Amino acid sequence: MRSTHLYSARTLFAAIAIGMAATAGGPALAQVAPTAAEAAAYTGLHAAAQKGDVAKIDRLAAANADLNARDGNGRTPLHVAVFAGQREAIKALVKRGADLHLLDKDRYDGVTIAAVANDEETLRVLLAQGASAKLVTSRYDGTALIAAAHLGHAGVVEQLIAAGAPLDHVNNLHWTAAIEAVVLGNGGVRHQQTLRALINAGANLQLTDREGNTPLQLARSRRYQDMVDLLERAVTAK
Repeated sequence: MRSTHLYSARTLFAAIAIGMAATAGGPALAQVAPTAAEAAAYTGLHAAAQKGDVAKIDRLAAANADLNARDGNGRTPLHVAVFAGQREAIKALVKRGADLHLLDKDRYDGVTIAAVANDEETLRVLLAQGASAKLVTSRYDGTALIAAAHLGHAGVVEQLIAAGAPLDHVNNLHWTAAIEAVVLGNGGVRHQQTLRALINAGANLQLTDREGNTPLQLARSRRYQDMVDLLERAVTAK
């Protein structure tokens, strides 16, 4: 069972990630983890998921509790377990029949929640349980891969690529994962690693933003020389 302190720390991380996204020059992610007050008020499967109480999940499921019940923000017990990093609870919920592919009120699924939190182990559990890396999520019609590239979560990006995430999905801002790795980062090591993973996987580097700029042109305009070098080598190799 995880502590309230750890749960609060994860909630704080999510809030920081959202703030970083906004200050990076792009839209905030709008992903909302349960507050401490919400978590304390949970009952039934939501409470069991938040606390990682597998025995209670099994008891409630056996009594025909709704495995996909929603809280006030449309979060199912599975979403709550992902936010809290309760991996055994995730497994228990899925075993009992919880839907891995539902979206909360903000249009996030468990995979995207784990991706934004940079929670590689929880993401690994979700994918092993049959979760999809291909869903269109968020108000930006994006994907978990785009969200992870946005934040420079290179390890998450590599997992999602291996799970078949669409490399060239274009969100409603007209950005791909490769474009977001450039325009929503600072050109630093984490976003370089993210961009390298996308390049190595075969992402289409000729797709452009609404102004017709490729990732290479965007990197040049921001003077992200390491990214420019990566992209120039990739474009030349093709």
